[in-house]
Amino acid sequence: MEKQVFINKLSVTLPNTAVNNNEMETRLGLIGDKKSRARAVILRSNGIKQRYYAIDPETGKQNYTNAALAAEAVKGLFNDETELAAIDTLVASSSMPDQVMPNHASMVHGELQSPPCEVVSTSGVCLCGVTALKYAYLNVKANESQKSVVVASEVASSIMHARNFDAEHQHKVETLDEHPEMAFEKDFLRWMLSDGAGAALLSDKANNKDISLRIDWIDSFSFANELEACMYAGAEKIDGKLKGWPSYSGEQREQESIMTVKQDVRLLNENIVRITVEETLKRIITKRQLNPADFDYFVPHYSSNYFREKVYQSLVNIDFELPYEKWFTNLPQKGNTGSASIFIMLEELLYSKQLEVGQRILCYIPESGRFSSGFIQLTVV
Repeated sequence: MEKQVFINKLSVTLPNTAVNNNEMETRLGLIGDKKSRARAVILRSNGIKQRYYAIDPETGKQNYTNAALAAEAVKGLFNDETELAAIDTLVASSSMPDQVMPNHASMVHGELQSPPCEVVSTSGVCLCGVTALKYAYLNVKANESQKSVVVASEVASSIMHARNFDAEHQHKVETLDEHPEMAFEKDFLRWMLSDGAGAALLSDKANNKDISLRIDWIDSFSFANELEACMYAGAEKIDGKLKGWPSYSGEQREQESIMTVKQDVRLLNENIVRITVEETLKRIITKRQLNPADFDYFVPHYSSNYFREKVYQSLVNIDFELPYEKWFTNLPQKGNTGSASIFIMLEELLYSKQLEVGQRILCYIPESGRFSSGFIQLTVV
């Protein structure tokens, strides 16, 4: 009999208190003592009402590392250290770890101070939380693990803070730029991304008393063979190709804000939904023989309310309509937390008391890094 894998528990950590739209720029800081001209337009479009930052509201300083935030989410899965000590696999992922090396999972393990276990880190953008989940899922399925923990975390505020742009702003003033403003592809993301961590506990046995989420399958596809990079950090995009940070001097990295996150918004708008919904799901429908009527919930990760209707229309385009009454999202209240978003949504749904045994959930997680997409099917047991 094929081994089954279950999500037995989910845990979320959102740092500090919620930050509303009017407080954002105070918390992230002004670049060159000037308010962003793009902020209001972007916020109207993305529909996010509040989010969380790992920034102390009193001091304005970062008060969580990425690894520490992830560790807090992991600890939330357990009642005590004895339970934590029983895990045999830790898989951690993040778009922007605290350092280039060691890997992020090792740093999370160090924060946890739990006994030796298998430790694995996956990288990417929004999809790396899914690849982390798939590693743990396959590990349990192959009988290599009995109790695996997956955690995805983002501390986007650490890279979107004004201090990261000061050198570029000053450089442009000194070179007599009449309008020393951040390029839109940089400023755009300052008002889109936020912080949070979500963790999941996986095993080969469902909960005895409470409901669990059985993982039926996880599929993902990359379209990097077709499209150039769209969202990137630690590089500049020149003639469609990325020039990485080691190619720049330290001075150049500061003056051009090389390490900050950028997005090619034109490329995003032209391709993200078509590729990550239509081209990906068509392949999975054929592979898995899916029927939209079989799903009770659709849990989509999208970065902005701007894409909500476009995602729906793309589903219609491939005859896989999922009406809005089946959709579940907490983007307006929890913000866009990148790779952690799917765990933060599932945690709220799992403990909402609205799930019933036998219901099926379809999760959709795209990333615009170089256009990849993943879907997950879960069953409530």
